[in-house]
Amino acid sequence: MKNISVADLATAIGGTITQQGTRPVTAGLTTDSRAVTPGSIFLALCGERFDGNDYAAQASGTAAAVVVSRCTGQYAEACTVITVSDTLAALQALATWWRAQLEPIRVIGLTGSSGKTSTKDMCLAVLSCQFNTTATKGNLNNHIGTPLSILATEKGTEAAIWEMGMNHAGELAPLCRMTQPHIGIITTIGSAHMEYLGSREAIAQEKCTLARCLPADGYMIYPATDDFATTIAASTKATPLPVGGCDSLVRALNVRTTAAGSSYDLYIAELGTIRIDLPVPGTHMVSNSLLAAAAGWKCGCSLQAIAHGLSRSTLTHGRLACKEADGYTIIDDTYNANPESMKAALDTVAAMRGPARRFAVLGKMGELGAGGITAHYEIGLHAAACGFAALVVVGDECAETTALCQGAADRIPAVLVNSPAEAAAALRQMIAPGDAILFKGSRSAGMERSMYELFPSLKSE
Repeated sequence: MKNISVADLATAIGGTITQQGTRPVTAGLTTDSRAVTPGSIFLALCGERFDGNDYAAQASGTAAAVVVSRCTGQYAEACTVITVSDTLAALQALATWWRAQLEPIRVIGLTGSSGKTSTKDMCLAVLSCQFNTTATKGNLNNHIGTPLSILATEKGTEAAIWEMGMNHAGELAPLCRMTQPHIGIITTIGSAHMEYLGSREAIAQEKCTLARCLPADGYMIYPATDDFATTIAASTKATPLPVGGCDSLVRALNVRTTAAGSSYDLYIAELGTIRIDLPVPGTHMVSNSLLAAAAGWKCGCSLQAIAHGLSRSTLTHGRLACKEADGYTIIDDTYNANPESMKAALDTVAAMRGPARRFAVLGKMGELGAGGITAHYEIGLHAAACGFAALVVVGDECAETTALCQGAADRIPAVLVNSPAEAAAALRQMIAPGDAILFKGSRSAGMERSMYELFPSLKSE
């Protein structure tokens, strides 16, 4: 968002110009005073441990405009100062206004319990083959990240894929109002965020906020095999588009998997069949690729463009990335974890051909509430059946995982440690070149620290 007048800016956010400056807005918006550039807008967000208003005067030395909820210090005369009662509400109002300025644009809104970012990456790869396309950067998918993603989109962009996350009831509705998608994708409805929503049924109702917001001429894309597929279809006035079922309009035929990825025949009604070589390991990634293929189809991509895009898909850092280091195969899935993605990662590594042995370093899964003990217990059961040589499990929350592995009929060695550093030390005593090692846990578990401790060369990638 750039080249707007400060008057339009103030109107869009319902603010008052308390100091009229002379600098034109020629750059985008930032909420980080360290990232202010000439001509940009600094918006002073406030949190539990910081107050952006305290940095606005400093930012005014470079910015074209600052948006604040209280005035502190002296502002540079050339900088416009706009005052609002709530800077977060102003950010969201500005994103809603800017979204309207982007028309015409194809917008895909994407949510789900797991697989959001991987599916977004595949959608971006597909749509970029035919359209000037943007997508959510990294994991900027919450009440702050989503408006920032919208505001980072330039006029003339033909397609956008905006990821929307949540962990409490009611959080998706304002994100849907901001993004105004024509196509919706729900990747999965699992047990992530059970701590706050209480049941999978409640999670489904929240995720279906996306389905309910779509227009009648839109499309709601989701896996045909999801437990809540019927709920999703019944929640929308858009056209339901389930993928991956035996009679779905978009499905995969003759699937073959390798350590490096999968190949299959992609069938899309009206377009035909084409061979896909997906360079991402894991059979669950085939399902994600079908969601992206369906989105590409309904955005107007050709069958050849869809195949080309999927064949060059790359995932955001820390998502099931297969790497080689010092003679080992490393599977970096450290970005986050929930029961569904944890089992999928274990299955993916178990199915790899070539490694002499397979190991896993697992951290806790967060936001599971009272079901956390059972969920970690079930991961232990699943891991014990997957043929791993051993597990190293980090944190007391994972004690049930360790106990289950040690007590299972097909027991495998499982070591419980207190920190990622201890995990690296324990694993070092077990492994040898030729082995494959999975690193996975929730973001707060910091499992990448174990990986970098053992394989420092990966840190520079």
